[in-house]
Amino acid sequence: MLITVQAALIQARQRVAPLDARVLLRHVLQCSDAFIIAHADESLTQAEATVFESLIQRRVKGEPVAYLTGVREFYGRDFTVTADVLIPRPDTELLVSLALEHLPFAGTVGHPSILELGCGSGCVVLSIALEREGLEAWGLDLSDEALVVARENALRLKAPSVQWLKSDWFEALPTIRFDVVLSNPPYIQKEDGHLQQGDLRFEPRLALVAEDGGWACLEKIIQRAATHLKPQGWLLLEHGFEQARGCRERLQASGFRKVQSWTDLAGIERVSGGLCPV
Repeated sequence: MLITVQAALIQARQRVAPLDARVLLRHVLQCSDAFIIAHADESLTQAEATVFESLIQRRVKGEPVAYLTGVREFYGRDFTVTADVLIPRPDTELLVSLALEHLPFAGTVGHPSILELGCGSGCVVLSIALEREGLEAWGLDLSDEALVVARENALRLKAPSVQWLKSDWFEALPTIRFDVVLSNPPYIQKEDGHLQQGDLRFEPRLALVAEDGGWACLEKIIQRAATHLKPQGWLLLEHGFEQARGCRERLQASGFRKVQSWTDLAGIERVSGGLCPV
C-alpha cells in the first residue's frame, strides 16, 4: 500500500525528532521543504518508502543524520561526510574565522599559507581556502579514508589546490613554515561518558580520543608547531570546554607569545592559540 508524503512525515515524527524526519525525507526525495508542502498528498513510490523507512529505523538506533544523508553544512557550504570522519559542528566554525583573521593578505608577505593537522573531511582547511584567494593550503591526516573524503570535497566544491598528505601530525611533513597552523585534534579522555551518548557513539575514535587524560595530541602539536611556523605565524587549537587554561599554560611554557583563548557562540572558551616563539 502506497503512503503519501504527508503521512510518511507524520508517522516518522512519532519515532524521531521532527527536523530529523524532514531532513531524511528531503534526502530521499532530493527535494526542498517547499516541495514537501506542495506535494503533501502525493504518494511515495515503493522504493522511496522503503528507503525512507530504512533511514528512520537507523535514526531510531541513534545513527547521526549526517551519516545517513552523507552531508553536513559547515561555514555556509555542504560537505560530504562518512563514518570515517568527524561530523562538522558549528563550534568549529570559530577556528575558520580565527584563521582568516590571523592570515596575512596576499602580496604583503608573498603567498599566505596554512596547515591543518587532522583535517578529516577537510571542512576547515577547504572553507579557509575558499574564502581566501592566493592561499597555499595543506591538509594532513593519519587516516587514508579521511583523506579520500577530503579530496572528494575539494573536487566537488571546486576548491583551490590543497596539498593533502598522510601524516601522524608533523611526521611526514617537509620542512615548510606556515602563517597559520591549526587543528581540532582528539582531546576527549577515553573514560569520558559522553563517548557513549549521541552522535559520538558512531564517530571515529581515532579523531576523538587522546591519551594522557585527553592531552596527548594537544601537547604533541604545541611542542612541535614552532618548527613549522613563520616568525609571525600563529598556532590555533580547538579543545574541550575545560581545557582552555591548560592549553594557555602549555603554550606559554613552550614560548608562545600573545597567548589567549576565544569563546564560541555559547560563551565557552573553545579555541586557544599563540604567536610563534621568538
